[in-house]
Parts: sequence; C-alpha cells; structure tokens
Amino acid sequence: MAIRVLLGFRIPDEELGRLFEVYQQFVENVFSLPVDLPFSGYRRGIRARETLQKGLEKAIQEKLQNTQGKDYADALDILIESGKEHGKELTMQELKDGTLELIFAAYATTASASTSLIMQLLKHPRVLEKLREELRSKGILHNGCICEGSLRLDNIHGLQYLDCVIKEVLRLFTPISGGYRTVLQTFELDGFQIPKGWSVMYSIRDTHDTAPVFKDVDVFDPDRFGQGRSEDKDGRFHYLPFGGGVRTCLGKHLAKLFLKALAIELASTSRFELATRTFPRITLVPVVHPVDGLKVKFFGLDSNQNEILTGTDAMLGATV
Repeated sequence: MAIRVLLGFRIPDEELGRLFEVYQQFVENVFSLPVDLPFSGYRRGIRARETLQKGLEKAIQEKLQNTQGKDYADALDILIESGKEHGKELTMQELKDGTLELIFAAYATTASASTSLIMQLLKHPRVLEKLREELRSKGILHNGCICEGSLRLDNIHGLQYLDCVIKEVLRLFTPISGGYRTVLQTFELDGFQIPKGWSVMYSIRDTHDTAPVFKDVDVFDPDRFGQGRSEDKDGRFHYLPFGGGVRTCLGKHLAKLFLKALAIELASTSRFELATRTFPRITLVPVVHPVDGLKVKFFGLDSNQNEILTGTDAMLGATV
C-alpha cells in the first residue's frame, strides 16, 4: 500500500519482496546503539538503508520518466511539487530520504495498529460479534458474505461501532510513543521556563494513560467512544493517536480506512484463533509490536459460516 498507492511506484512483486526483506532489517536496527562495528545492529541498519536507497532511486527515476496513466497525485508527487513551488527542486538524495521516511511512517505504524486490532479481537470475542451485528444491520454482511457494492466510503464511515473499536485500539496501543515540536515562543509550564527555539517531545502514550476523561484506562472498552459516553469529546488534547496541531499525521484518514477495511474483512469472511498458548509480550520500540510476532490461525468461512478446508484440511497459519 505504501509503495504503490502512497508513492506511486510500479515495482514488480519479486523485486518488491526483496526490498521488503531489506526494509525489515532496516526497521529492526533503526534504534540500535550508534556503534559502527562489524556485525553490530548499527552496521546492519546502515547497510540495509544503503540497499534500500539504491532500490528507491531506481523507482524514483522510473516514476519521474513515466507520468502517464495517473488520475491522482500521490504523496511523492506532492512532495516534489512543493519543492518547486518554493523555488527549490529536491535533489535525488532528498527524494530518497523523504521516500524512506514516508514508507516508515505508512508501513510501521499501520502494521502495528493492524496487529493490535487482531490481538484485541482475539481477546474480546463479544466485541467481534457486536461488530458482525452492526455489519448485518447496515446491510454489509448477509448470509456470511459481504454484499456486492456495499463497501463504499459512505457505508464504512456510517459504521459507528467499528469507528469506536478502531479508536479504542489506537488509544490503548498507539503505534508511536510521541512526537517532537519546536518552541515558537517562550512559555512557562509548571514553574519551568521553556525557551523559544528548544525542541520538546510530547508523549501520546502518557497522555492517553493519564487523561482524566477516560474511565478505567487499562480496560479495552470501545463503548467509551459511543454516543452515550463520548469520553474523547471533553477537551482537545486528551486523545491524539495521530498527534495534534498543524503537523498532525497526514495519513490518518488512510490509516483509519485501512484498519476499518481489515476489521470488516476479518469479521465477515474468516474465523481466527491464537496459534500459541499465551499472547506474546508487547514491546514499544520502534513501534508497538509483539515480540516474535503474533501467531494466528485463520479459517476461511463459506456463505453458511462453515469453515473452508483445504485439500489437506490444513489451516492457514500466519504471523502478523
């Protein structure tokens, strides 16, 4: 999604698979100690970054040479045009750096939230069943199948309980811990003066954990965002999974749409269960994710909600 939709690259599947393996090495070592020794995580991360940028340079050059057949401007198009509007055409190195940042922002955070969504649906079957009931009541799910033509944007945006589920996943398991801002004007906070020009970090996770508007903050409760309670409506900055202000996440609507489409697919066409005895331990760096992945078994369902078995009656196992 990040490569083809957000950036508009036309990379063959095989080459894309190789780039993804290298990208995984980059992500795994992006926060390594900056010690440049053979076989260190830092060295592996640098090598992965160099390999990625070679592949990205080739994709960027092909994109710049082939602009026909597109009826929309992707994020990279906007980045390039923005530079021209300000009288500064971006260099290839700047384009590669910007592209890699966009991929990291789009992939790592969405993959993290997707995994958290699946884990919470596994832990809370009542939430999953309530989600299925909403899909049936809105005419999206009928006799175990997604009704043809029902997955339109207006229909998806009208699924209020689904919206609550996604909001609660992002409240409890915000993919990134916080963000950085530059102080534009000297101000005072709790008796401390913060000078103009300083860099400050705000914590999304701590904000969600300590916000007084949320009741039982450690409990997964999508109904807290329902019309009867609307716990996020009191105050501007108690709930900010995508940051806040003019530099809020540009891809937040795309990310939420992706998560909603995934939830609808899972609730409508499959049954899934944990493939291990216990849920994995969660780590927070570089994004929220389960250590060694979340191992899940998926069963396809037919129109009567019966499991679809393969020729060997084997279940499809996957790690997310």
